[in-house]
Amino acid sequence: MATAPEEFLVESLKETIPPSPSIYLNLPPMPDDGNTEGQLYPNDLMLPYISHLLMEDDTDENHLNQYSDHPALLQVEKPFAEILFSPSFGTDNKTGTTTSSLPLHVGDKGNTQEDNIFSLLKTNCDRSKHSSVLSKGADAADLFLKGMEEASRLLPKCSGFIGDEFVDKYFYESCTPRGAKKRYNQDNHLEEHKVRRARKYMFMVKEMKENYEIFDDMMLRACEACIRDIETLRVAMANLVIKNNKKQGNKVATNTVDLRTLLIHCAQALTAGNHVGAGAMLKQIKQHASPKGDATQRLAQCFAEGLEARLAGTGSHVYSLYMAKCPSVGEFLKAYKLFMAASGFYKVALIFNIMTIMHAMEGKNRLHIVEFGTNFGLQWSSLLYQLAKREGGPPEVRITSIGCHQPRPLPTESIEETRHRLSSCASQFGLPFKFHCIEGDWEAVCIDDLNTNADEVLVVSDLFNLSTLMDDTIFYDKPSPKDTVLQNIRNMRPDVFIQSIVNCSSGTSFLTRFREALFYFAALFDMLDATIPRESEARLVLEQGLLGRCALNVIACEGADLMDRPEKYRYWQVRNQRAGLRQLPLNSNIIRIMRNRVRNRHHKDFLLSEDDQWLIHGWMGRVLFAHSTWVANDAASSQ
Repeated sequence: MATAPEEFLVESLKETIPPSPSIYLNLPPMPDDGNTEGQLYPNDLMLPYISHLLMEDDTDENHLNQYSDHPALLQVEKPFAEILFSPSFGTDNKTGTTTSSLPLHVGDKGNTQEDNIFSLLKTNCDRSKHSSVLSKGADAADLFLKGMEEASRLLPKCSGFIGDEFVDKYFYESCTPRGAKKRYNQDNHLEEHKVRRARKYMFMVKEMKENYEIFDDMMLRACEACIRDIETLRVAMANLVIKNNKKQGNKVATNTVDLRTLLIHCAQALTAGNHVGAGAMLKQIKQHASPKGDATQRLAQCFAEGLEARLAGTGSHVYSLYMAKCPSVGEFLKAYKLFMAASGFYKVALIFNIMTIMHAMEGKNRLHIVEFGTNFGLQWSSLLYQLAKREGGPPEVRITSIGCHQPRPLPTESIEETRHRLSSCASQFGLPFKFHCIEGDWEAVCIDDLNTNADEVLVVSDLFNLSTLMDDTIFYDKPSPKDTVLQNIRNMRPDVFIQSIVNCSSGTSFLTRFREALFYFAALFDMLDATIPRESEARLVLEQGLLGRCALNVIACEGADLMDRPEKYRYWQVRNQRAGLRQLPLNSNIIRIMRNRVRNRHHKDFLLSEDDQWLIHGWMGRVLFAHSTWVANDAASSQ
């Protein structure tokens, strides 16, 4: 008596199945040794093939036709063909003849009965239109396909478990003695996937909540938050000094390397084309550099990355990769707060802006600020608060922001978020407020784009951003973009143009630029080492994630790829005067207030002084930033 298909499948699943090399249909043909007689099924292909069909969600007619003539598939089909074409299934009871009129595949070349079984499996759903001779074989095929459908309901529907890599691993483990328990762990994998997604979502929600709290603290309570951060930092540094004094007696002298001199020598070797010597010195620098060491070691870590990229000729590519992985918004905000509390450089610039604008707004009720570049709107919250609390009532305030000219290593933020943040801040202070943004080249922005009114105070503000414009070394056949923007500012005829600049020179050669950058960043890193504990994570983001990437761009990039082209304040003075601007004298009251704040709240080595109507600010005698005010040359001299 012939074995029924159901019994055949049950018996085959009871067999011990050795490991299978693959579950795919496109296997090499099985070797034919001529001893296949009596072999009902190939042990190493049957279960993987059936299981693969169970795992597939997109098995369709085209997929089946693709492998219909494959030798491995035909060998799997053979036992079914022998069953379905046996006399007990295919004999007509009336005539006693055997029916063999099964439909052939397209392109059939006269193959035997096993060539036709796949067509039967594909068309079993409407078998009623075929002769009754095949009814029992069709029922067997229906049972097989129904079993597939029932089994597929027990499998997870997550597409992540259908991939080739997972399926290969799953079946390899399921065919090994130790993998017997692993084939049923799909639900565990699915649960782990859901847990990971839930954790990631909760982390994102928590981070967003923390960011909003920091924004609120910095914008609605800017003064209190800054004073609190300064005191926290002062206490931390005082405790660190006490701790270091206790360890002073155990200090052991070690051999030190002059990393700054070694950096200069490496840059000189690169300029001279001595790549072998530069590579040897760079290797020595990297051995002594550290992102968590002292100020010089941290500086060397940043500059070594730039020198390495320049030596390899991949500066622009490396910088692009760094830009793609800039710090998150939360990391930036914490680093920003730390820099504000530690140095006072940026805070001096903000106070200079606020007090200058408040002085210009005396007796006026409408204010229009035009700013180059944005900074999450953080620079204007204190001004909005002061304007809302002034005597005579709050004025109407409008800010026109001219979008960022060059990408910087900062997290991106949409203009809508900045507008919403500033509008919410002004609303809480009870201040009428409007925000507008202009996207485009800074050189093309002129007075016609601003929609100014005659009765408003027009203030143009630049917080360290005009240095991103190209200079004379790039454009020889047309005016410098810096000069063009300054001339446009002059044509706007503002009540005051407030300029804050980075006091550093980009030079005319790589070696000159490298020396200037080394001395400038060395002063910044020394200042941070004197005011912030070394174990601070926010300091690491500030130094390596923000300042370090600016240094890498200065060292590794050239031409149009340079992000910043700063100039000394005396050179800016000549540029501004050439563009038709006239410098205003510094307000003595503003200078007195800021000197007192820097002296009382910050490190004794900070420099704050005046030079030729510029307010200069720096560290241990080196000028790092400068600020001044300007008007059009033909404006009234009473200001």
